[in-house]
Amino acid sequence: MAKNTICIWYDKDAEAAARFYADIFPDSSITAVHHAPSDYPSGKKGDVLTVEFTVAGIACLGLNGGPAFKQSEAFSFQISTENQDETDRYWNAIVGNGGQESACGWCKDKWGLSWQITPRVLMDALAAGGPEAKRAFDAMMTMGKIDVAAIEGARRG
Repeated sequence: MAKNTICIWYDKDAEAAARFYADIFPDSSITAVHHAPSDYPSGKKGDVLTVEFTVAGIACLGLNGGPAFKQSEAFSFQISTENQDETDRYWNAIVGNGGQESACGWCKDKWGLSWQITPRVLMDALAAGGPEAKRAFDAMMTMGKIDVAAIEGARRG
């Protein structure tokens, strides 16, 4: 297990979520599944308690902690994409499998975890500053899924 790991609280589907992420994102996998040694407040002995996994190289621990806490946009994974095809692939996988669209490249998976599917061209435009950044930012503010061609057009003016 990594020295620093992101712990993500799930009601009861940590293993299903980890498998979903491992199927979608490169450099993602499940490394261990641990079962509860005895009954606990939100489960029984033998239930999956924790799942060690990586998402795009980031070490995570999924905890089946029960319904006490919900996900919020205060935490999200930001996935950088190279082009519209990659943006579409990740967005459609998340939203198309019980997820929910949001604004400005954000969406939620069916477990309520927030994702930012962010084309590199958008980050480059914002980093450029000045009028180019403002045009790209204003274009992004009208979008759900990011439209790479529209951001490139906004950058050019």
